[in-house]
Amino acid sequence: MKHHETVGAHLVASVLHARPAERVREVLARLATEKPASLELVLVTDAHGRLLGAAPLARVVALEADEPIDKALARDFPRVRPNTDQERAASLALHHGVDALAVVDAEGCALGVMPAQALMQVLRREHVEDLHVLAGIQRETAQARHAIEDPPLRRVRHRLPWLLAGLGGAAFATAAMAGFEATLKAHVAVAFFVPGIVYLADAIGTQSEAVAVRGLSLTRTGVAHLLGGELRTGMTIGALLGLLSFLPVWVVFDSLQLAGAVAVAIFAAGGVAAVLGLALPWWLARAGRDPAMGSGPIATVIQDVLSLLVYLGVVRAFGL
Repeated sequence: MKHHETVGAHLVASVLHARPAERVREVLARLATEKPASLELVLVTDAHGRLLGAAPLARVVALEADEPIDKALARDFPRVRPNTDQERAASLALHHGVDALAVVDAEGCALGVMPAQALMQVLRREHVEDLHVLAGIQRETAQARHAIEDPPLRRVRHRLPWLLAGLGGAAFATAAMAGFEATLKAHVAVAFFVPGIVYLADAIGTQSEAVAVRGLSLTRTGVAHLLGGELRTGMTIGALLGLLSFLPVWVVFDSLQLAGAVAVAIFAAGGVAAVLGLALPWWLARAGRDPAMGSGPIATVIQDVLSLLVYLGVVRAFGL
């Protein structure tokens, strides 16, 4: 499971505080004497220490010396709690286009900031971990982020669990093919299209996964709406690819049944793969797992087996 680190690990408490009526010259004078560790934001608070908003320092210095700092204040400036997940905080900063975040406690009192350097480190770390999980590399320790430098046995330990699941899926796919032995013997050409249909379904599913893995953490749209949209997208792509393949298959193999079966299978497999590519990361996120684990080897083997079953089922339905 992906590690869960919070904003509290990056909190910088040494930051400049001010009251809304304070003049810019007073705030800047205290800046020179207090020398806070973070210079991105001035936290503006009331008499009880509750955060009223934040003023980026660049906006403060642009004011006249006699103007109140309230003129640079953004009362809706994004704020987080110390127990907020660090990745969610970084996404919030990106969404609002800010370089740092104000950190408050449960009562809304200002505690400090999560600075720009911390946000950049979080984004980089989360990106690297997502790449590892997308590749089916299990995060065992912090050293997994440097898997390319690990000893061979440790690399095997990171990767093998997901590939063992893939091996099981491959055995199931083989058993499924064996169940259609009579069809394959009677119409050898049916087997020619298995690699192509499986590949196209994988490609469509991978696109959905790439959208879902990061998008699910940012969007507030209901999953039913997302699944409906992705199903329509996958079926539209599948329909276009199926239509493009219909005529060449008919001409080359002189079989209207085979051409129809291939076209319909591409259409159906495209819709299934698109929904699975979104649904599996969503389900993992709801289960408290990293949605990126829904991609890579696990999703690939599920998509391959389903695509194969869809194709062979369509072939049988067409009487081949």
